[in-house]
Amino acid sequence: MQIPVQITFRNMEKSEALETKIREKVDELEQFARDMVSCRITVEAPHKHHNKGNLYAIKVDVTLPGDEIVVSRSPGQNHAHEDVYVATRDAFAAMRRQLEDYVRKRRHKVKAHEILPHGIISVIYPEKGYGFILTPEQREVYFHRNSVLNADFDSLEQGESVHFSEELGDEGPQATAVHVEGKHHEVAK
Repeated sequence: MQIPVQITFRNMEKSEALETKIREKVDELEQFARDMVSCRITVEAPHKHHNKGNLYAIKVDVTLPGDEIVVSRSPGQNHAHEDVYVATRDAFAAMRRQLEDYVRKRRHKVKAHEILPHGIISVIYPEKGYGFILTPEQREVYFHRNSVLNADFDSLEQGESVHFSEELGDEGPQATAVHVEGKHHEVAK
């Protein structure tokens, strides 16, 4: 981290034990986001005049190159936050989830559901075990009986709508996984 950790205590005495625990939590965060620029933590006891029943508010502010993530755990009705260590744990757990999401997005590891190409069965040779799919772009894609996943190859008919995974085979485009949608899903020609 480029800037040292900043820990601020409000409406309460500084606690060396809590500060040590917070620094451990910051070290754990750095395992997920090694490019953290700074981390500022505020621990606040909103009602200084009460000895019991204080609900601690914890704010964790992490700066990253070109971005900032802030997690604030206000006391609300969570009576578990009468324990400053529980409130701290919850705030850092939330920050960890935020950082994991941030890093995943930066690495482009967010799941993207691929839209499979569509087409219709233009020609089928049941006795030979293969056929062709015509795409909306008027391309013909070869498929083998073993690539049909959710239907019986022998019951396929010309004109049935399908979606498929495609790769380049030895003799041109080839469907590797064909999913029959049925005639009611026909693709416009």
